[in-house]
Amino acid sequence: MLHYGHINLLRRAKERGDYLIVALSTDEFNWNAKHKKTYFSYEKRKQLLEAIRYVDLVIPEEDWAQKVRDIELYHVNEFVMGDDWKGQFDYLGQETEANVVYLPRTPEISTTQIKKDLNEKQLATQHDSKID
Repeated sequence: MLHYGHINLLRRAKERGDYLIVALSTDEFNWNAKHKKTYFSYEKRKQLLEAIRYVDLVIPEEDWAQKVRDIELYHVNEFVMGDDWKGQFDYLGQETEANVVYLPRTPEISTTQIKKDLNEKQLATQHDSKID
């Protein structure tokens, strides 16, 4: 669920370098590894990201191990994630030459909170809470 917190993160990530590559989880990866069903298909989510001026390239993410391969393939100098993932990708700094950076989230917004608010207002059902 794309929101302005994501846009802020993408803007700050782009400010750190010349070229921003976004690895976007495929529908299959989301379901098989994360147990999440996406509302929009991979192609539609990719379209949304490609329309954001900070994003230079969107690539499909098909598994967790792909990050190391992508860093090497695209000669990535810096791997950036939101700080809600802090510590989860530190190993990339040891296995690759990329610097791992966790950027602070936009504090007043989160996908989890949006879903909670929608559920409380009965604008979404509990079933939708697994949609990302």
